[in-house]
Amino acid sequence: MMFKTLTVAARDRARLAEIINVASRLGLGLLLAQLGIEPKGKGGQQDFEGADLPRRVRMALEALGPTFVKLGQILATRADLLPPHWIAELEALHSQAPMIAFDDLRPSVEAALGAPPEEVFASFDETPLAAASIAQVHRATLEDGTAVVLKIRRPGIRPPVEADLRLVSQLAALAETSNPQVRRFHPVALARQLADAMLSELDFTQEGRNAEMIRDDFAGEPQVIIPEIHWQWTSESLLVMDYVEGSPPRDGDMLRAEGIDPAAIAALGADMVLDMVLINGRFHADPHPGNLLCLPGNRIALLDFGMIGHVSPRRREEFLSFLLSLTSGDPAALADTLAIWSQDGNVPRERVMLVAERLVARHSGGRIILSAMMTDFLAVLRDEELSLPPDLLLILKALITMDGVLSRIEPDFDLQAAMQRSWLRVARARLSPGRWEPLLRSLVLELARIGDDAPRLLRALTRRIEGEAIAAPSLQPDIRGAARLIASAIVAGALIIALALLGR
Repeated sequence: MMFKTLTVAARDRARLAEIINVASRLGLGLLLAQLGIEPKGKGGQQDFEGADLPRRVRMALEALGPTFVKLGQILATRADLLPPHWIAELEALHSQAPMIAFDDLRPSVEAALGAPPEEVFASFDETPLAAASIAQVHRATLEDGTAVVLKIRRPGIRPPVEADLRLVSQLAALAETSNPQVRRFHPVALARQLADAMLSELDFTQEGRNAEMIRDDFAGEPQVIIPEIHWQWTSESLLVMDYVEGSPPRDGDMLRAEGIDPAAIAALGADMVLDMVLINGRFHADPHPGNLLCLPGNRIALLDFGMIGHVSPRRREEFLSFLLSLTSGDPAALADTLAIWSQDGNVPRERVMLVAERLVARHSGGRIILSAMMTDFLAVLRDEELSLPPDLLLILKALITMDGVLSRIEPDFDLQAAMQRSWLRVARARLSPGRWEPLLRSLVLELARIGDDAPRLLRALTRRIEGEAIAAPSLQPDIRGAARLIASAIVAGALIIALALLGR
């Protein structure tokens, strides 16, 4: 094989050869050439624009294992860049992970627990409950009778994942500098996102922390169930958490047969995901039916916290403005948000305004169908060659996934009612003392610091004002006005500090 400009460490050459062989076997030779790699010979190079290209890419990603499956899943969120038939194919990605005999897992489990599982737990089932590319799950029972599951990382998986991440990082840098067509995908940022996601999923203590954060966020909501993490047995390679039994939200009739109301589940699911995005600032990044369970009493359990998304306060404000402007039919406000989101800072305002007007004309007023609205929104962005920040796309992906799940079990589900409830909760959250206390504390500390410096600053300011007044008598009225404003600000600051101290 020949590398155009790619320099690969000796330890990674065998893996790169495997990647090239898989891609060539599936007729992706021209795709490799686009990325700066030219396979040996020309065999297997099918039409780069072939109709089955997305299927062949999906098959190659699955064959190459968990790192590339995760890469495909991340690309499946890029509906602003990829057309629907690509997204549909990438969303079908799954890891082909055979069950591992527990004897092969036993050494790592005993090392993590410090003893055989039969000695730690009242009971332990060597038959796997489920298997995935990174881990395998087994059931057990604690001494107090609590049912738990052990999520066990597959032995030896970290080195090949790290090798894949190194190669993807190099390929991304090469593609971004040499291929203008690929550059629009921001491959270097995509590689960083992939590395963060994979390294986080390999460390089960991170998944445990994610679960606890979401659990804390819903501590006051008994209808939302988050499994408890048992930290005394949890480590980087082993996660022990409560076992939750329930039904996935795939069929409304099945739920009704179990005494569960699909309409109540749909309302709760919508409230839950909107609260995560708009109020809590962190959300489950992949709420598909396999990660959701419906429980008696119309409760929802969330599972698998290997990756959660974070929403900064500023992004929450932007997303709220996006939803409000789109549903209320305000193209000017929508254009403002789209201009902020566009990763190309040179997009003309007129072009963004046209996009906003098209979206408002199609979706303002009437019932909100989120999947159709977002699909149209992302299609318009593709047509206009605009792209969105990756964190925002993760939010959209989570919302669309949840909306699809809820609409499947409750076809009459109306997101508009959920959004109306959400606006009220957002308003209450903004007015709560817990939100303002940290801001006021920071303000008081800053004013106290200014107060300490006030004498020195006033002396310097007085000397400056006197010098300016002597040099320019005509400016004396303006200078006196400025002095009064500064004095008023200092007095106001002192009053705020005094009130804060009195209120302690």
